[in-house]
Amino acid sequence: MTTTSESTERLRAAGLRVTAPRLAVLDALDGLPHAPADVVFARVALGLPGTSLQAVYGVLAALTGAGLVRRIEPAGSAALYELRTGDNHHHVVCSVCGSIADVDCVVGHAPCLTPSNDSGFTVQTAEVTFWGLCPACRAAEDAPLDGEVVTGTAGAGVPVLDATGLDATGLDATGLAGAGRAS
Repeated sequence: MTTTSESTERLRAAGLRVTAPRLAVLDALDGLPHAPADVVFARVALGLPGTSLQAVYGVLAALTGAGLVRRIEPAGSAALYELRTGDNHHHVVCSVCGSIADVDCVVGHAPCLTPSNDSGFTVQTAEVTFWGLCPACRAAEDAPLDGEVVTGTAGAGVPVLDATGLDATGLDATGLAGAGRAS
């Protein structure tokens, strides 16, 4: 948790004037990693009711330009803002719910990747976004659906049959592979 005096010093060190909206945005982002502008605005508006969403966008742009805030844009997401800057970290995004977590760079320095063709550019940084399933979505994906029969054994070696009458190995209750079934 940053204090107002720490935020004041950060703004001054970056060459920015210290204003109530800038302090409020830094304060809002302190507890909101990877926050979209509208969520930052909602927090800022609690303490500064006269603030507009446009003003928050302006502050976020100024803070990003000064290197105090980082803007990330995962595919399919609104721009997100975070206070963690200058450490060349990456992100992992859940492809189901969109939750985001930081991933430290294994190389440590920027850029951590070298393009096969830089087209004459001097590459300064590379953004890496990993996509996958967060623990909650993975657990939900593995959980049985309402009314779904789980295959396996019900204890004492008694097979549990699925809706087709077969167990997890494809055998019916007699131990035969669908014996006597009409095709």
